Amino acid sequence: MNPRPDRFLLATRSGDKLREIREILAPVGLRLVSLRELEVPHAAEEEAIEAFETFRENALAKARYFAALTGLPTLADDSGLEVEALAGAPGVYTKRFSGRTDLTGKALDQANNALLLQRLAGVPAERRRARYVCAAAAAFPGGHVRVAVGTTPGVIAQTPSQGTGGFGYDPLFFVPELAATFADVPADVKHRRSHRARAFRALASAL
Repeated sequence: MNPRPDRFLLATRSGDKLREIREILAPVGLRLVSLRELEVPHAAEEEAIEAFETFRENALAKARYFAALTGLPTLADDSGLEVEALAGAPGVYTKRFSGRTDLTGKALDQANNALLLQRLAGVPAERRRARYVCAAAAAFPGGHVRVAVGTTPGVIAQTPSQGTGGFGYDPLFFVPELAATFADVPADVKHRRSHRARAFRALASAL
């Protein structure tokens, strides 16, 4: 394979993920460009990319799709929450857990969190163990790929934190070693322990 390219496309349409991954990879020196910066229009077929049963397969599918579309080496991830008491759910359906197709952004996050608390109503603390999982993938136009997986263990809180950091399920994801949820801690603290940070740092090292 050729030496590391001077820039990678970061294939996400989530502003929160874009910001977070850029912060995570800033010390590594990878130059990242976004779909918006490249003016890549949203296509309906994108909704069918993540159709697999594992985070790894979904991340690879997304990275390959956008590498082929743009001709650029592409980074992508698929990540989610696995809750022990729910037999690993929501898993790869983390973002779509609530089934609310009419919501996006924070409103969708709130709907997902509300359903998670509903499903865990009455479940004691010792059975609320969970983990965040992230598969980070790199795909090159020539077909070469790399994947790295990162995880972070935690516990689902009884009520959402009042913290304003993070996104998604972070207000409910309590990390015992931090004695706080991911929503309560500064970004630099989260980036030392998060599933996404672990996956993308490992991927960057592999590149």
